Amino acid sequence: MIKKKKLQEASIPTSSMADIAFLLLLFFLVATVIDVDTGLGLTLPEYVPPEEQVTVKVDPERMAAVLVNEQGDVLIDGEIVSIFQIKEKIKPRIMSKVDLPFNKKLIVSLKTDRKTVYNQYIAALDQIKLAFFETRDAVSESEFGKKFKNLSQEQQELIKDKVPIIISLAEPELIK
Repeated sequence: MIKKKKLQEASIPTSSMADIAFLLLLFFLVATVIDVDTGLGLTLPEYVPPEEQVTVKVDPERMAAVLVNEQGDVLIDGEIVSIFQIKEKIKPRIMSKVDLPFNKKLIVSLKTDRKTVYNQYIAALDQIKLAFFETRDAVSESEFGKKFKNLSQEQQELIKDKVPIIISLAEPELIK
C-alpha cells in the first residue's frame, strides 16, 4: 500500500512582518509634516510701572478706532462695517497722511471685547496690517515703479518712513 504524502498548507511567512510595520511607522513619522503654531509676530512694549507712565494726548484726527464686540460686529469711528471692509475704510486715511511728518501719521487702535472670538480678533488685525501693506505697495509703485518687496533695502526704509505701521492694541475694558 502506498502512503499518501501530506501536502503542506500554504502560509504567509510572518517573521519579517514586525520589521515591515516598524519601517512603515518610521517612514510616516519622518514624512509627515506637523503644523506648529508660531503665534503672532508682535513686538510688545516694555513694562513701565504705573507711577512712571506718561499720558500723551493724541489728536482725534490721527486716530482710527476699530472696535470689535463679542458678536463680531465691527465699528470704525462709529460706523458699522464687516471685518472684511476694515481695509477699505482705513487705506484712504493712511494714504491721506503719507506726506505728513511722523508725529502726524495715522494711528489705528484695535479694541475688542473680552468675549470676542480669537479668530475675529486676528481677522481684524490682519485687515489692518493688510491696509498698511497695500498702502506701502501703492506709495512704492508711485515713487519707484515697483512693489515694496522688490525695492532695495534703502528704498524700503524710505517707504517705511512714509508709511509706518502704527497699531495700538487697546486693552479690553473690565465689565462688572
